[in-house]
Amino acid sequence: MMEMNTDFRKMRCNCLWLSLLFLLLTPSFGSAQSPDSTVTVAAGKHYLRSGFHRFWWGSHYRKVWAQPVQAPLLWVSTFQGGVKPVKEGGSFQTKNLRLVDSVGHEYVLRSIDKDPSVALPEFLQKTFVARLMRDQTSVIHPYGAFIVPALASAANVYHTNPRLVVIADDAGLGPFRKDFANMLALLEERPDGNWENLNSFGNPSLIVSSRKAFGELLKHPEHQVDARRYLRSRLFDMWLSDWSRREDQWRWGVGGENETVTYAPIPRDRDHAFFKFNDGVLTKLVSLFKKNYQSFDGSIVGSNVAGLIMASKQMDSYLLAYLSEQEFTQEALALQQKLNDQVIAGALQNWPPQIKELTQAEFTKKLKDRRQDLPEAATAFYRQLNRHVKLAGTAERDLFQLEFRPDGSLTVQHWSQPKGGERQLWHQKTFYPAETRSLAIYGLGEEDELKLTGKGKSQMKISWYGGEDTDKISLADSFDLSGKKIQVLDEEDGNEYPAHKRIHYRGYSPKANEFTVEGWLLRHRLH
Repeated sequence: MMEMNTDFRKMRCNCLWLSLLFLLLTPSFGSAQSPDSTVTVAAGKHYLRSGFHRFWWGSHYRKVWAQPVQAPLLWVSTFQGGVKPVKEGGSFQTKNLRLVDSVGHEYVLRSIDKDPSVALPEFLQKTFVARLMRDQTSVIHPYGAFIVPALASAANVYHTNPRLVVIADDAGLGPFRKDFANMLALLEERPDGNWENLNSFGNPSLIVSSRKAFGELLKHPEHQVDARRYLRSRLFDMWLSDWSRREDQWRWGVGGENETVTYAPIPRDRDHAFFKFNDGVLTKLVSLFKKNYQSFDGSIVGSNVAGLIMASKQMDSYLLAYLSEQEFTQEALALQQKLNDQVIAGALQNWPPQIKELTQAEFTKKLKDRRQDLPEAATAFYRQLNRHVKLAGTAERDLFQLEFRPDGSLTVQHWSQPKGGERQLWHQKTFYPAETRSLAIYGLGEEDELKLTGKGKSQMKISWYGGEDTDKISLADSFDLSGKKIQVLDEEDGNEYPAHKRIHYRGYSPKANEFTVEGWLLRHRLH
């Protein structure tokens, strides 16, 4: 009997040791009693590849993806007093989960790892093509977004405030638990609705989408974009080598004084900042053809700028049309001053220690080198946008007055009359033939007028598209033009267009109806 008791005590002791060992080795994902616990996890060890593979397809940020870091657990049941998951979304690459708190503020969880291969046709999703696409996610720095807020704050650029988290296996995830529990993710505010208490968004009581903002800008002349802030944000994008800045990457804070409504840009989604693609033989070859795949290197001049604005050029051209080259240079010089060495060093401290060790030296040098190029990049940016200019009116009554000068320059004034208001001058700019080859003006809605004044030689191709209703062209007594004829595209709906030897008329039936606000947005891919 005594021998049996001794065996039992040994067995119980072994069980206690096994239980203790189990508790020590079990990760802290599952206990709702430890909301402040952290998890050590690597974003993507599967991106580590052989030297042969890296030679052809690039080293990218593979070591960074494979490096384990510590991240806090996020419990949706307790975050912000408890948030409710409401919608799964995201692009083909990223898994997103939208959360809403008790006062209606929205947040979004976005997976750190991506899978672009799901965008392929089903018959390719289990092939080498899919594996290669998946592998090239390593061009993205998985923790790049976390240094942007400190840099953006110094630059006076609006920004979200991302946090690195692991989504806890929380019952509060509801139907999304299976897909999102235990995922390494980025958590940030979703710029939408009322964020009047958030300074990094500019404290707006209303934030709207690009589609909504552009529609209002074209419908109402008293609705104006904060063009200087948008320019500053775009130069900041270039400094970060963030080339994927299409219209969906922006939200707009609505404000203004008196009767003017102002839209302030709020950038979001920094997945492609610090993109590193051209460090493999084959990826470098691809980058020669895919100009928008701009890598984060030591330069942002010349052809780099053309690639960096490729995804957003239509939007840039529309929103920055009336800014001068001097304003572009001023914003670049101001950024150089604000983004000093101390700001860069401080921002890089927001990385986990293991990531700082891997990439701090590289980023410090490249950010400083690229900072030196900002004025030259701003000049290249201005000249890219001003080579072929498109000026849009509004859905109200617009007057575009063109004054020609002997030196070939052309001053354009845009006047518009809001409903129930007086006609006002909203925009004015002088264009020069050395910079601008063509200038197209769109009247859009209501009765619009093109007024021609001055004396000079036209060296630019100038085109006029009237609006939906009856439009007219008026000639000042002093108007005397030589050189290229003004092209008038007449939709032939009773417009009052006079005969003149320097005006060439031709009938026109557009495929996309740019004589309306909706058609113009659609034609220029801003809808």
